[in-house]
Amino acid sequence: MSQGPARITLRRPSTWVPAIRAQWTSSLRFRTTFMTVAATALAIAVTCVWTALAIHNNLFSTSRDEVLDQAQRAVLAAQDVIDTAEVAADGAALQQVLFDARTAFTSQGGTPYFAYFRIDDAPSAIAPPDFAFLLADGEEAILSEGLRERVRASDENQWWQSVALQLDDDEEPVPGIVVGQQLQVQNAGAYEVYLAYSLQEADRTLRFVQGTLWVTGMVLVVLVAAISWFVLRTVAQPLIEASQTSARFAAGYFDVRLPVRGKDELAALGRSFNAMADSIEAQITELAELSQVQQRFVSDVSHELRTPLTTIRLASEMINDRRAEFDEATARAAELLHDQVARFEQLLTDLLEISRYYAGSVQLELESTNLAQLAEDVAASMRQVAAQHGSELRIVAPGGYSPVDVDPRRVRRVLRNLIGNAIEHGEGRPIVITIDSDARAVAIGVRDYGLGMSPEQAARVFDRFWRADPSRKRTLGGTGLGLAIALGDAKLHGGALELWSEPGRGSHFVLTVPRVPGQPVERSPIPVEPTESVTDELGLTQPIRTEDEEDPA
Repeated sequence: MSQGPARITLRRPSTWVPAIRAQWTSSLRFRTTFMTVAATALAIAVTCVWTALAIHNNLFSTSRDEVLDQAQRAVLAAQDVIDTAEVAADGAALQQVLFDARTAFTSQGGTPYFAYFRIDDAPSAIAPPDFAFLLADGEEAILSEGLRERVRASDENQWWQSVALQLDDDEEPVPGIVVGQQLQVQNAGAYEVYLAYSLQEADRTLRFVQGTLWVTGMVLVVLVAAISWFVLRTVAQPLIEASQTSARFAAGYFDVRLPVRGKDELAALGRSFNAMADSIEAQITELAELSQVQQRFVSDVSHELRTPLTTIRLASEMINDRRAEFDEATARAAELLHDQVARFEQLLTDLLEISRYYAGSVQLELESTNLAQLAEDVAASMRQVAAQHGSELRIVAPGGYSPVDVDPRRVRRVLRNLIGNAIEHGEGRPIVITIDSDARAVAIGVRDYGLGMSPEQAARVFDRFWRADPSRKRTLGGTGLGLAIALGDAKLHGGALELWSEPGRGSHFVLTVPRVPGQPVERSPIPVEPTESVTDELGLTQPIRTEDEEDPA
């Protein structure tokens, strides 16, 4: 039984992948929307990342340049304060001058976080002491040795370094910049000066911009998904209608048509499909009418021939009964006339039966029947004919004894036809009739070990009036319609008639009918293709050789 596309159960993640895979293969709308959303999400993600990096770099560069400029002004202002002060070799006066310079750091530098350290390690009685007011205890750890070495080595350049500033003990560190350069103090030598600047505001701005970018990106993805789904639904709906309509048309509903809206390409498709459907419906109707006329003609002719054929048959029987009074040639003619009239009557009966199948007027007369017993009865009635052809009928019945509801007349006719064909083409070898069953079906197989057929011949064996070897003479008076009628009888029961055949190994017909009328038959209790060889089953020394296999010598 076929099942629809898998559905995603949110509480069962194990169903997600199969459901998505099923939707991917079965839904053009889902596949297109998924690819559109995936491509859009990738493009938006790349754009957001690139924009965020660009904003970050620009914002950092602007903040750095501003900090460096403020630090430069602060150091220059402090240097002016020191240079304009007139101090002697007095430590207190130098310390007061440096204190005044610290005010310049704060006012001109724009930051309360600064420090200075004397570069010369030699003891000095008048040199002001080092001062550090960057953050808190342990602030010197913020200044890396690499930065301090560069500041000590150059009295003109300005150096900077990105650091993490702990502005508050209860808060996370914030990004910042430390700028360092030298400051010359009279009578005390050079000092290394460092000013720390917080970039917290710039970081907040960057976080806000990045958050806005990502939220906007996600909103855009959702909007693109919704727009894509809506547009695809609008575009795909006519295609879905076309698919469903064509499926219904293929199923035999020839009156279905596509609705045509507007004048676009989809409307042109709808008009083309409707025109094609009109043409096909007209041709099918015409062919159906011709078929009905043909069936009616065959039926009428068969019925009309019944009366004169009955008269001819009675006359041929009277002549055949008195053929002993005729000379040899006349007696032979009377015998041939009697046989051909009987065959003609059988042909008319088969033609009438075929016409009933086409007209749909065949009805089953179901009876509870033991198919194993029925097969044995048919085989018993044909043993004499088989013996005349040198064949032996063998019955193997491991099952099939429980009664099933079938039309015994039709099943008997199928078996007589299959056994008759096996006798005619069995080349005098044994014929095995197998009856077996399972819980759902009962099957009867008829196996001969004659010449067999090629795949091309086996594909046409159920065609009307078709013969594998037209030059071969019929010995049992068949009409060429037996297998076609047998196939119809099998289908009428809701079963199947299958064939296996191979040149040199014979043929195997298997009739399978359901135990319960209307119940589908999934497999036959009897394998259609035999698993054993000819020698294993019958003890024969050699299989039959076909003309193609014969040695040219």
